[in-house]
Amino acid sequence: MSAFPNRVRLGRSQLEIGPLGVAGGYGVDAASLREAFERGVNYFYHGSLRRSGMQQAVREIVKNGQRDRLVLALQSYSRWAGLLEHFFVKGLKSLKLEYADVLLLGLFNGPPSPRLLERVEKLREKGLFRQLAISSHRRPEFLEFARDSRYSILHVRYSAAHPGAERDVFPHLPADKRPGVVAYTATAWGKLLAPNRMPKGEAPLRARDCYRFVLTNPDFNVCMTGPRDAMQMREALAALEEGPCREEELERFRRIGLHVHG
Repeated sequence: MSAFPNRVRLGRSQLEIGPLGVAGGYGVDAASLREAFERGVNYFYHGSLRRSGMQQAVREIVKNGQRDRLVLALQSYSRWAGLLEHFFVKGLKSLKLEYADVLLLGLFNGPPSPRLLERVEKLREKGLFRQLAISSHRRPEFLEFARDSRYSILHVRYSAAHPGAERDVFPHLPADKRPGVVAYTATAWGKLLAPNRMPKGEAPLRARDCYRFVLTNPDFNVCMTGPRDAMQMREALAALEEGPCREEELERFRRIGLHVHG
């Protein structure tokens, strides 16, 4: 079976990225991030845990003249306009960047306030970011976000243990000018990898299996990984080489996911 594509288009954002994205907040080192970047992973997520590995890797990528290949997503959980701007600008300065490709509004289980969105649009007008993304744990909210042209990217929780987006989100997204869709928590916070959570007689999933499960679903453009070290980064990269899941694998992963969720 063929591997996953080297590049995908992130919905109406028009960003061209690799199908695997990486978060730097769990401790992965700069060398591992640079290796991933050279292997096509260019969606870098710099969240609330702004670790030195991501910081160093981004600076080195930019210093090497490769800023145009990097897609940097900077997240904010702030509900107050002033704090959002403060920490967003501080994040840019720490990375020595003039702009972020994506501003991600984190974990909104309802619409952001008008005041917050007004400040967000001012940041966009200043050229400090280019595309607006939003995440939520409340799946029906994505239908409203998808209708709002300000949001070009949705970050959706999804795994074999949490497949509800298949029912509650994807069938209802617009066919025309569809937002880009990014999956996070593909391992269900490690539960799908834990031997003591498996059905009797079943081996746990590998991390690469969790990422392959997500990327085999054509409704997703990108799957995030949050490695702690070089070994976990390479395990994630192995998902790209192995490619889409076979039908019998999907059945097994879903069966395990249902058990883990229950």
